[in-house]
Amino acid sequence: MSHPTRSRRRLLIAAAALLLAGPALGGCASGTSDAPGAARSADDPLLTEHDLAGLDVSQVIDRLDALPVAERPADLLASVRPDSLVLSDDAGRETRLPMPEDRVYVSVAPYREQTHECHFHSLTTCRGELSGAGVRVTLVRSDGEVLVDEERTTYDNGFTGLWVPRGIEATLTIGYDGRSGTVPVSTTDADDPTCLTTLRLT
Repeated sequence: MSHPTRSRRRLLIAAAALLLAGPALGGCASGTSDAPGAARSADDPLLTEHDLAGLDVSQVIDRLDALPVAERPADLLASVRPDSLVLSDDAGRETRLPMPEDRVYVSVAPYREQTHECHFHSLTTCRGELSGAGVRVTLVRSDGEVLVDEERTTYDNGFTGLWVPRGIEATLTIGYDGRSGTVPVSTTDADDPTCLTTLRLT
């Protein structure tokens, strides 16, 4: 008769421990610091192995997107979502770094002849047609406010990345070699694309 009692007691203790641990675990994934994910990344083995430890999510994204293609880690996948950066490797490990509360990273690959389907940008595997191209980038909100208007050079992977305010609708225009193209940009939904590969230069 004592065994069922002890088992029930153990279950009650375990349930109480889970209830107490829940908020703490949830807090790790929804950091509110100025550098989201920085504290978590400092001792993360996956990030340490790829020299990304101690960086916040924006630093990790900017570094990986700008890496020369030949230097990109073949065993690391880095998927940019509106709410987080999801990193995983061949060993099945996964790390999520929360995005800033006020910004979303959107990467665009303008093209003339060749493109690929994409929804969430992969920092280590996505490739665009125009590598190292000088382009004019303009981003205008739906209310007419100009957010970006500058000359840029696409990364070695053929993309250029933009940190866009969260919760907006906008129009992105890219000009290159006498041609230009336009695509809509949205950062209002958790499933909005972060990889824009439909901007054709005509």
